[in-house]
This record gives sequence, C-alpha cells and structure tokens, in this order.
Amino acid sequence: MHTLQPKNHRTKIVATVGPASDAHQTLAGLINAGVDVFRLNLSHGGLDDHLDRLARVQGARNSATRPVAILADLPGPKIRAGSFGETGVVVVPGQELVLTPGSEPSDSTQINVEYAGLLTDVAVGDRVALGDGDITLGITEVGDTQVRAVVRTGGRLRGKPGVHLPGDRLQLATPTDEDLVLAVEMARAGVDFLAVSFVRRAADLQKVRAALNAAGLACPALVAKIETRGAVDDLASIIEEADAVMVARGDLGIDCPLEDVPHLQKRIIRACVAAGVPVITATQMLESMVRAPAPTRAEVSDVANAVFDGTDAVMLSGETAIGDHPVLVIETMGRIVQSAEQEAQYQQWGSRLGRVQRRNDSEGELLVTQSLTKAAWQAAIDVNARAIVCCTVTGRTARAMARFRPLATLVAATPDTSVARRLALVWGAIPITVGTYRSTDELVWQSVERVVQAGLAAPSDHVLVLAGDPLSGYGSTDVMRVVRVR
Repeated sequence: MHTLQPKNHRTKIVATVGPASDAHQTLAGLINAGVDVFRLNLSHGGLDDHLDRLARVQGARNSATRPVAILADLPGPKIRAGSFGETGVVVVPGQELVLTPGSEPSDSTQINVEYAGLLTDVAVGDRVALGDGDITLGITEVGDTQVRAVVRTGGRLRGKPGVHLPGDRLQLATPTDEDLVLAVEMARAGVDFLAVSFVRRAADLQKVRAALNAAGLACPALVAKIETRGAVDDLASIIEEADAVMVARGDLGIDCPLEDVPHLQKRIIRACVAAGVPVITATQMLESMVRAPAPTRAEVSDVANAVFDGTDAVMLSGETAIGDHPVLVIETMGRIVQSAEQEAQYQQWGSRLGRVQRRNDSEGELLVTQSLTKAAWQAAIDVNARAIVCCTVTGRTARAMARFRPLATLVAATPDTSVARRLALVWGAIPITVGTYRSTDELVWQSVERVVQAGLAAPSDHVLVLAGDPLSGYGSTDVMRVVRVR
C-alpha cells in the first residue's frame, strides 16, 4: 500500500527516459525530485530495447512511496528523406530544388522522399518542413514525376531527416501497423498510458482499443497527441474518446504557423479542463537545459504560462532523455511550476466551468458526479477545508473534482492500484490506495484517517469527503460529508 507523499507543486511532471536517465539510481533520483509519469519514446530503438527500459522503470517505481505512472509513446507514421550523408548539405533561402518519391540518397538539388503519395498529397503553395522544422520549403509546381519547391528557410540537412507534409491530406494511416503491434506489447508489459501519435479523429483511438480487445488485453489509458490542424478542428470528438490529451507543440508548430501555436495551446487546454480530461503540455519546455545548468527566462515564462492556462502536466523530452543533468531539470521544473501556482487565479476557476455531457455517460451518472464536485468546490471555500478526498473506483470523481482546481488539497482514494497510477497525471490529485470497505461510513473514516496520518490535515481542520455506496457497484458519487478532524 502506498503512503501519501505531499509535494510542493500540483501540476504534474512527465519525464522522458533515455540513455541519460535509465540507470536505477537516476530513475530513483527523478522520482524523489518530483516525477509523476515516466515517458518511453518508442520512436527510437527496437522492441527489446523498449521492454528492457520499461523493466528498469518498473523496478524503480516499485520502490517509490507514491504512485508513479508509465506512458509509452507510439511512433506514429513517419516520412523521411533519402540520406544526405553524415556531413550533409546546405540549402539557402531562394534556392530551387525538386522532391521525388523514392529512397535513394538526396543532395542539394534533389530530395528523395520515402512516401509514394508525395505527388498526390501536396499542392502548389503548400509548406513542407524538414527535420525539426527549421528548414522549410514552398511548393511551386506539382508534376507527374516530381515536385518543384523553393527554399524559404535554409540550413544544413544531415542523415535522413523527417519530411513534414500538410497533415490534413496525408493518406498515411494512424495508428500504423507497427503502432498496433507495439501497443499490444506495451499493454501486455503493464504500461499505464499509451500515447497515440498524429491523432486526427476519434476513430484513430478506437482502432487501438479494438486491437487490444482482439488480443484479450485491458486497454491502458489512451493519450491523444494533438499534432495537426485537423486534430484541432476535430478536438471535441477526440477529447470525448481520449483518456488524456497531449499538446505536442513540436509537430503542431510544423503543421501550423508558429504564431498560431500559443493560442491553439490555450484552446486545447481550456477544452480538456472543462471536460475533465487530463492535458499535458509538451515540447521544448526547458530545452536549453539539455546542456545548460539553468533554463532561459523565456523558457521559465513558457512553463509558467502553461500553468496559468491550467495544464494538468508539463513534459520534458530531451532534457531528461539525453541531457547532462536530468535530476536538476526536474528540480528546476518543480520550482517553476510551484511559483506559478502561487500566482494562478484558482479562486475563480470553478465559477467558469459548466456542465459537460459525454456520450459514455450512463443514465446521467456523470451529471450527478459533476454537480456534487461543483458543490464540493464551493463548500470547501465556504468552510475553508484543508482537504477534499474523492473516494473513487474508476478515477472519474477525482478527475471531475480536479476540473475546479480547488485550493484545498485534493486526495484520490481508490482500492485499485492501477487507477491510482493513472491519477498520477491528474492536476493536484494525490493518489492513495485504501483497503476494502463495506459501507460509506467505513470508507469515509478510513480515508480521513489516512489523510491525517500523512499530515495533510490536523485537529480542527475540515475535510470534505466525496463517496458513493460501495454496495451499489460502479455508480456515481452521490454523498458529500464535511468532517471536522478531532
């Protein structure tokens, strides 16, 4: 049984595991520094490498004093250019070149693209980005055998860089066959979350669920990565199908104009918070700390603004996967989000939220839970409650309560350890596992006792407890108790 471990910040931290951080001692240091979720990037390495790294993370998290989750990030469809070689070539603005379907080596005049649909999926005026998006081309002519383009922003091209074509016309399937194979293997190995890359519609997530169901496996929580303008346009249906959402600003900033990314980020976060779906803000949050011992001022402001927007979690990629000092990065991130939270306007947060109705709502149970959590948010303010305890079997009550960003400490008490780990991604939620219980009274007092033992409440404090009848099965939360600790 996990013990409660209060942290100084309520915004969760996701850290990518890589060569710089997969040793047991480093993983333990990352957990102690404040990591809530470990991300495995399945785009690099083979299945055996992924399973070995997963086993290391599982070994480290089993020694933790609080639930720590594991997220496996599926590669998704990738289009690459034919190799430019190790030294590469330089292209300059205004330079004309051609793009041709094929896998042969590329040079400064012809880029071969490993995608058969190149000639049908681009149009004159389209923007094509290479690598991380630093080098861009403008399509000027589409012929029968090749595409002509002009370099808009230049630079050096090495190896086999990615080729980013307009996402709304691509014929590539998401998820890919490779994604589905990896999803089955990762689910069988026990990951808590699967991130699906380049989600464009709710059906993309349904394909993953169907593949796992066909394999006879329980589906981990699915994270929809929002990386294209098409996904933003279909955001409502994606959120309804997803268990969590990631604002993947890297590819989103390639598919959309860079100046659009900040307000798209805000739009996605607002929609997710309103729906009670955890949302992760990702990409280049503390990028300079891959090598530097401190972030830039702009990076600090970027992280703080994500907190002000209401993000559930912030994610680190290369900073912890290949960086020089991964533990220091987590400590720095923790201080930044803690400071931002002290300035966030959480007092008025709940008054801006309305009712959310999803298609999987069973006989209005979600409406009851949402109504009670809103009442709990107001009651916690009125009685100056020290903590709100959500007794939950599925995690839904805690997610609904987190929508309101309560000032009181948010505790999620559950008998299911897998649910406790999934709640590690939910804003403010301190997941704890509780024993079995036979009545609501027993559940309430057991939960309050755990909160007091952890130092989250003291004599004379008020604690709000949300619960349901344990004998009625997976029903809605329909009881709110205000308990004064004695």
